[in-house]
Amino acid sequence: MAYTPKVSVVVPAYNVSGYLEAALFSVECQSFGDYEVLIVDDGSTDETAEIALTFSRRDSRFQLLQKPNGGLSSARNYGLHHAQGEYIALLDGDDTYHPDKLAVHIAKLDKSPEIGVTYSASRAIRDDGQVTFMSLSGKPIVNNILLALLCKNFIGHGSNAVFRRCLIDEVGEFDETLRSSEDIDFWLRIAATERWRFYREPRILCYYRVRPSGLSFNVAQMQRSQEQVLKSAYERSPEVVKPMLPTAYAYMYRYLARISVTAGDLTQAAAFINQAWVSDRSIFFRDPRSLLTLISVRLAPLTKLILQQALGSVE
Repeated sequence: MAYTPKVSVVVPAYNVSGYLEAALFSVECQSFGDYEVLIVDDGSTDETAEIALTFSRRDSRFQLLQKPNGGLSSARNYGLHHAQGEYIALLDGDDTYHPDKLAVHIAKLDKSPEIGVTYSASRAIRDDGQVTFMSLSGKPIVNNILLALLCKNFIGHGSNAVFRRCLIDEVGEFDETLRSSEDIDFWLRIAATERWRFYREPRILCYYRVRPSGLSFNVAQMQRSQEQVLKSAYERSPEVVKPMLPTAYAYMYRYLARISVTAGDLTQAAAFINQAWVSDRSIFFRDPRSLLTLISVRLAPLTKLILQQALGSVE
């Protein structure tokens, strides 16, 4: 009988040769060892495949999968098709895990059958791997998980969640038509089942990399994707979602404003923050992070300087 690992770690990787070794080493150092690592080289043109092969040759738990470039969702789905584990862990090729990341989440899933998705607080790291002051607590803004996800991806980023593989059969894979926001669309589909709980581990168990070279965001594309996600959520649960749409759009515009500030487009940031104010200004009084975004946009030159110091120059 073929050996079946407890968890499959899916690592989509596209031209991340400068970061992939650190990502894979963070899995190799896990205190929980019953895993397989599926590194999906999504048509890279750098040394990504060679680095992955180094790990697979020395450790049979690591496996390199290669495919033509198709985007993040395509790479994740390709990894899911090959996954053997009871649980799925996601790790982008430029992020890293705390050594106890898998152990903590898998212990929770093993003893709590009602929990479908586990995740943790996380912290941003610079391009050079240095830890920054920026962190994500992962706390939902309201108790209703579906409504909380409509407003904010509290899981935070694509390297944070560990979930049951059976959820793929229940709600489907990542939507490959989305160029961004594909992860929150997936979590929303799980939340819409009203069957599975999400569990937040308050410890920081994940580190997501913010790269200055990657700050030229296609904000218009992000906006289209998020609008598509909200539209799909409304079509699945119209009576539940409709009352929350103004607030959800306010949070969407707030997020786009923050991205615009980070990318250095201060005019665009101001336009988005004004749209958020019109959609539902109460978010700025109820949510400290939203208020911070509002202040950051209004004090944009100072904010940009702080980001440069934290992350390295964005010029």
